[in-house]
Amino acid sequence: MPDDFHASPERSLPEPHHDLLLPSSTPEGAQTSDPSASATPDLAMRMLYDEQSRLRAELDELKKKGDKDEAGKKGGQGGKGGGGDDSGGGEKGGDSDGDEKKKKPVDLDGDKRKRARYIFISVLVLIPLTILLLLLLWYLGSYENTDDAFIDGHTDPISTRINGTVTSVYVENTYRVKKGQLLVELDPRDNQVAKEQAYANYDQAQAAVRAQSPQVPITSNQQSTQVLSSELDVVRLEAQLRQSEEQYLSAVANLHEAEANQANADREEVRYRKLVVKDEISHEQYDQRLTARDAQAAQVASRREQAEAAKRVVAQTDAQLNQARAQAQRDRANLPKQIEMQRQMLAQRLAAAASSKAQADQAELNLEYTKIYAPEDGIVGDKQVQTASRVTAGQELLALTQTNDIWVTANFKETQIRKMRKGQKVSIHVDALGEDFDGFVEDLPGGTGAIYSLLPPENATGNYVKVVQRLPVRIRFKPGQRDAERLAPGMSVEPKVWFR
Repeated sequence: MPDDFHASPERSLPEPHHDLLLPSSTPEGAQTSDPSASATPDLAMRMLYDEQSRLRAELDELKKKGDKDEAGKKGGQGGKGGGGDDSGGGEKGGDSDGDEKKKKPVDLDGDKRKRARYIFISVLVLIPLTILLLLLLWYLGSYENTDDAFIDGHTDPISTRINGTVTSVYVENTYRVKKGQLLVELDPRDNQVAKEQAYANYDQAQAAVRAQSPQVPITSNQQSTQVLSSELDVVRLEAQLRQSEEQYLSAVANLHEAEANQANADREEVRYRKLVVKDEISHEQYDQRLTARDAQAAQVASRREQAEAAKRVVAQTDAQLNQARAQAQRDRANLPKQIEMQRQMLAQRLAAAASSKAQADQAELNLEYTKIYAPEDGIVGDKQVQTASRVTAGQELLALTQTNDIWVTANFKETQIRKMRKGQKVSIHVDALGEDFDGFVEDLPGGTGAIYSLLPPENATGNYVKVVQRLPVRIRFKPGQRDAERLAPGMSVEPKVWFR
């Protein structure tokens, strides 16, 4: 075997396929564009099996080449030994120095065993390493995460609806309150007096209405009866008009039906006429069709007359209805002026009573507004009210952060929501608590954050520089989780959206 069999770099362990070179993990979200990111473990095992078969084939080839080189070297050494015997065997003493300088034979079997052992160990290391890398890549591609996220919620500004003086404040900052819990109370005495005065005015207005009602003359009933009779005539004639219109429409429909039957009879007569000319049917059958056509024509004429008669009835009823309406209008216009004046006075008293009732209701509401309650469950913050303070309507007293309706606003890059869908599972790590919560993608945004900003970008003007945009994705917490009551809007979180 030549000495360069071991020294030649071309005969070392073959270079691995580039298909097995896996990309390293990418930054945030572990999103990668390498197609091998979606390779399954079964595909990886097939690739490793092909690689092992190739390595074994090359190892067998190296063994065969080694055997051939060893056989050629043995043949060369035998030829050289025979020539030395013929040239002079008496020079053994003089060749002792040459024997010491002979090269030691190469241990081919040991070298092949080392090479095979190296290849076997390499394959054993490469298989699990490749599987681990594929599983790692599969795991890193199964989710997207971001640290640009925070808990969001509703913050309700609690203000007063009326002017008043604060008598009691029942909460402080960071207090947890329930829906309907009393927060602040104002001095109710001024509003109590206003309520009593409003109800007194209302009672007075009702007395005026009762005094005006008997003043309406009895003739009002008579005139009202006449007006009612005229209106009943109008209603009766309207009903008759609708009935006559329905009869007219029915007559028109019957006419159209007769015309359609006549058209069909005409076509049958023409078809039978052709058949009787060809002697395919009898003249008796043709005469029957001819008679049927004439009967249909007579029926069309009859139904046309019926439709015209129904139309005349509609016109007559409509004229009577117009006359009845005019009579009803005259009856209403002929009511005595004095009666009309009495009625207007009564209406005026009724309106005054209704206005007094509204003022009394408003006074009662103002009295209720002296007590300010929590609209929802939450935590008190930004408290600005103190006892004995004078407050005005609309003045903010404190803020209430709702705790029963919170979510996560996660600003993902636009390249991260490619696989994101509504309803996907989300793991939410809350930095403040050091705990993980379960959630789900409630919905995807309708636009990027820049679109909803005060000054949205105008890419059509000036130089354009592409910037990766972020989209606010809403993530909802699953109910019934431990320590969920400790969550508060504004906390930083790291959501992880799972695709698999």
